[in-house]
Amino acid sequence: MKLLKYYTKAPEVTTLCEILYKLGYDIKISDSFTLEVDEAVKDFQRKNSLVVDGIVGVKTWSVLLEGDEKPLSSTDKFLKESDLVDFAHEYNLELAAVKAVNEIESSGKGFLINNKPKILFEGHVFWNELRKRGIDPNTYYNAESKNVLYPKWTRAFYQGGVKEYDRLNEAINLNSNSNFEEAALSSASWGSFQIMGYHAKNLDYNDVHHFVSKMELNEGEHLKAFGKFLEKNGCLVHLRNKNWAGFAKLYNGAGYRENKYDEKLAKAYAKYAQN
Repeated sequence: MKLLKYYTKAPEVTTLCEILYKLGYDIKISDSFTLEVDEAVKDFQRKNSLVVDGIVGVKTWSVLLEGDEKPLSSTDKFLKESDLVDFAHEYNLELAAVKAVNEIESSGKGFLINNKPKILFEGHVFWNELRKRGIDPNTYYNAESKNVLYPKWTRAFYQGGVKEYDRLNEAINLNSNSNFEEAALSSASWGSFQIMGYHAKNLDYNDVHHFVSKMELNEGEHLKAFGKFLEKNGCLVHLRNKNWAGFAKLYNGAGYRENKYDEKLAKAYAKYAQN
């Protein structure tokens, strides 16, 4: 189902409203995600131990569609509001700041509809990861591989969703050498907080395979990796002080201004700080 949030206007919002109405929420059924719908969604999330962010993504849809059945995935696979509250307390952070990063990095969802961790494959990182392993990427750079292997950053080949796994597998299969699989896994960002695989060892995982295996378990593991990243890379002070530019540079890289990453974080934080 389509990701929905406040201000969205789409046919799927009508379906959402119908489900919420059947669940007892006295709301107008329409294709507009109004403030009334936003409040109903947040109340539903709160009552079902979901992260209260008003975003109807994979997690909220799955629980909504399960109806009266006991939710199977929300407890074991997904983050709960209490998880973020505990995390914020552990790291002396504002809950609104933690939620802001979670929303901007992955729209509040760490898994896809195929139950795999959300990823984004970066072909320019793959180029550098091959070089780190003594492999000349130019040898494999051609018309067939250009969508997964390229020397400079571009969004031209980004497909999103489950199709990112097609790109990841295509990169792995460029050569049967195990170094290609390791380099490819290291070249994707993983989970709710979109942490690059090449950080694995620095975050105290045995290797990138160990890191990926943890990301495949649940969003609780995504949150643990996020905490490790904040500590290891000096991000905590900036997140505590809401220095969005400083945080963005460390977390998203020097080119963060190109996609207004700091501005998006500030806007998301302001939204959650009001709740």
